[in-house]
Amino acid sequence: MIISKLSIINFKNIHQSDLFFSPKINCLFGDNGMGKTNLLDALYFLSFCKNHTNLSDVHLINHQEDFFVLQGSYSFGKEIEDVYVGLKRKQRKVFKRNKKEYARLSEHIGLLPLVMISPADTELIQGGSEERRKFVDLVISQYDKEYLIALIAYNKLLVQRNKLLKDSHLAQDPVLYDIIEEQMQENAAIVYTKRGSFVSSFFPVFDSFYKYISGGEEAISFVYQSQLAADSLISLLQNRRERDKSLGYTSVGIHKDDFDFLLGEHLIRKIGSQGQVKTYLIALKLAQFDFFVNTGISTPILLLDDVFDKLDAKRVEKIIELVSQEQFGQIFVTDTNRLYLDEIINNISSDYKIFQVSNGIISAEEPTRQ
Repeated sequence: MIISKLSIINFKNIHQSDLFFSPKINCLFGDNGMGKTNLLDALYFLSFCKNHTNLSDVHLINHQEDFFVLQGSYSFGKEIEDVYVGLKRKQRKVFKRNKKEYARLSEHIGLLPLVMISPADTELIQGGSEERRKFVDLVISQYDKEYLIALIAYNKLLVQRNKLLKDSHLAQDPVLYDIIEEQMQENAAIVYTKRGSFVSSFFPVFDSFYKYISGGEEAISFVYQSQLAADSLISLLQNRRERDKSLGYTSVGIHKDDFDFLLGEHLIRKIGSQGQVKTYLIALKLAQFDFFVNTGISTPILLLDDVFDKLDAKRVEKIIELVSQEQFGQIFVTDTNRLYLDEIINNISSDYKIFQVSNGIISAEEPTRQ
């Protein structure tokens, strides 16, 4: 899958731009704050119906305007998919596929597979468990609709149980709890099983990428932690019911799952250097890309946003070697330093385009290969 054309109106600092991309390498350069990441975020939004950093949609509208529009034309071999999203202030966003609006946005997830690596991803390691669950959920949801449906259903039931816990009148009725908790158990079992299976099959791929970039001298682990490993959810919920009434929220369940990112035997967020943390993140995302390809999904678009900062020359060289391989399809890479972008271009024999970004204005440069 590739995106051949992107139209942007009033998205962040990009007022208006119509861009035609290379099917292989697209390099964007310019100073920080000029709009390189905003262009990548527009691509991300078209894939996931939200921006990469989870800003409220309304904050994506240029502050001088009342709406934004994104429109992308995607090629799946001979098949073309046109995807549109528009948002006006104080109105709901409209998502369309080939001019037909979606009944539910969840129907769109997985159509346009994409992997993005950016500085904001450090939250995966440094942030709380929610960030790591989002990563895993995002990967699995793109190729497993049963997982996505179960996860959405569980989260809705979780909201219902939390409301019940706070309602002094209804909170005393055990039948209401029993109904909700039985349904939570059914959906949680699906999510728990699929998360465990994912980690088991994902880790060897992730480990191989980390070893390649780092030189193979550092041992890593990726460990799934869940309360459901000890007992069924329904037993946990029943045992915690009275305590949860006092707390006013549900204290056990798959929404408390976590994934330990280890360097040796210790959490990488506690002992890892900046270079090791960044290598860990890049290996995670490249493994995500490879995982999609091997699960039968169309080759994802790969977005590399400022990935070379904080890395030594050897690791940069290894990453350039990796992304220059044929297994990677369409790639967008940003950097303030033309040196790295030129190095990528000189390592490939396929098509490429270079774009300069300045104050939200994006202009294509004439290609020059050394």
